[in-house]
Formats: sequence, structure tokens, C-alpha cells
Amino acid sequence: MTFQENFENIKKIFMKADISKISGDMALQIDLTGEGAGTFYAEFKGGKLSVEPYDYKDRNARLIADSKDLIRIAEGKLDPIQAYFTGKLKVEGDLDKALVLKDLIKTKSKK
Repeated sequence: MTFQENFENIKKIFMKADISKISGDMALQIDLTGEGAGTFYAEFKGGKLSVEPYDYKDRNARLIADSKDLIRIAEGKLDPIQAYFTGKLKVEGDLDKALVLKDLIKTKSKK
């Protein structure tokens, strides 16, 4: 897969998430490695989620994962906490803010 294909798949999954329980503004930069590598961000601002294919310099956390693992995380097939502790997901910056990824997966899977 290309980066654009990976990005579109992940964005589609993230945009279906219920973010009503996520409070405050924050930005996560997500760096994909492996096949279809690239960078995008998820920003929570004013109760809205934006997912765009750019670097985000003023981010709260940076997540780094192989593109296949991140798709599995986004689909709810791989727990992000397990991925973090097994080294499949690396986090730089505010770990508490990075945990919002788990909230995205959890709220998505309840639908």
C-alpha cells in the first residue's frame, strides 16, 4: 500500500469515532514506518477531530508505528497499550495525551 492509501484507511476509521468524551485540545503526530511510510496528524480542537497528512510541529505527542500495526490498532485488532509495551508503537512526548488513541479505538468499537 502507498502512504495515501494507508492514510485514507486510517482517517476513515478515526473519523467514525465518538470524540465527545475527549476533553481539551491536543494534537498527535503519527509517523508510519514500513510499507507506505509517511506522516499525518490527528488534532482535537473545539470538540472536533481533524486528521490531515502533514507534520504537526506543536504536537503533544508523536506516535511511531509500522503502517500495518497502526491499521490493526485503528481497526481494534491490536490494543494500543499492548502495542506500546511490545515495542510495536513508540511514543515521544506526553504519554497521557497519546492514550487518547485508546479512547478513539474504544469509542469506535462500541458503535
